[in-house]
Amino acid sequence: MDVCFVIQQRLKELGLEQRDLAAAAQVTESYISQLLTRKKAPPATERTDLYEKMNAFLKLPKGQLSAMVKEQRREELKKTLADPPAPLFREVRELIIRKCTSEQRSQVREIFEKQAFGELERLVTQKLLDVTKGVARDELNNESWLRSVAKSRHQSYEEMRATILEFLDTDVFNVSIEHCSTFLEPVIDSWDIDLKTFAMEIVLNKRWASTPLMKFQFVEMGTMGIGTSPEEEPGFKEFLRNTAMSADATGDEIEFLKSLRFKHKRPGPLYYYRELQSLRDPLHFPDKSVEGLHKRRKGDDLDKLMQAESRKNAIRRWTRNNRPKTRKSKPS
Repeated sequence: MDVCFVIQQRLKELGLEQRDLAAAAQVTESYISQLLTRKKAPPATERTDLYEKMNAFLKLPKGQLSAMVKEQRREELKKTLADPPAPLFREVRELIIRKCTSEQRSQVREIFEKQAFGELERLVTQKLLDVTKGVARDELNNESWLRSVAKSRHQSYEEMRATILEFLDTDVFNVSIEHCSTFLEPVIDSWDIDLKTFAMEIVLNKRWASTPLMKFQFVEMGTMGIGTSPEEEPGFKEFLRNTAMSADATGDEIEFLKSLRFKHKRPGPLYYYRELQSLRDPLHFPDKSVEGLHKRRKGDDLDKLMQAESRKNAIRRWTRNNRPKTRKSKPS
């Protein structure tokens, strides 16, 4: 069943308007209207929180809209898989080339223009898109960041949120001029690529992204074949089975722990639990805003350690000095 039809019918049953749904989903009424009139395709479920908000507002069974969208997108994908990739808009290509470092720009342009949408152009565009979407995804629930960006774009908070949700659902074959001007243009300062190894460096705008530089490269993966997954550590599997240790671990934390590799030693589940706690400890990832506090904490901790050690030494001296002396027995 068509998800747009279901939403429209539910609004009618509840006596609600599109603007009510837009307010609940924290997007513009225009965005909802374009979704329901099929001018915009429903975004992928894993890239948006839109359906959770809609589901709750429309009082539908949990996960119903997401399940319908997944099935609908699966059917549409079957129809389009056979179509060849279309070339990017010229403005999109020009933006990507302009962001390339001056040393490589002419060579990159020459390679790009040999094909309508060749392998190198797809690789670079996809990586820039991934990085930019990562920034947008990380900040989607950061209201102050969204409002700041919206102000710079002369948009409302709801308009910017709707724009980000749409951008997160795009891919390398459908990235638009608007996406580039709104996100790629301000987020990406420059990029560079080694045409021998295809290692990439991407410099990000500090006003938009917390990470100023990102590097990507091919690395040696040992004797493992392409397309095969590394075997999970037995200790990691045991850690996952032990809900007392792993129940509150997030998806990102699980992926990080899963990626850890060891050549000789085999860690147990306790190692992964302690690694998880270290990952969450703010002292290991200090924020500039609390750097002074962390320094004071470190100083206090050092003082406490020194005091404890001093007390231990004093107790040892006292014990040694007050130990009862044993008398030597006289020979008979």
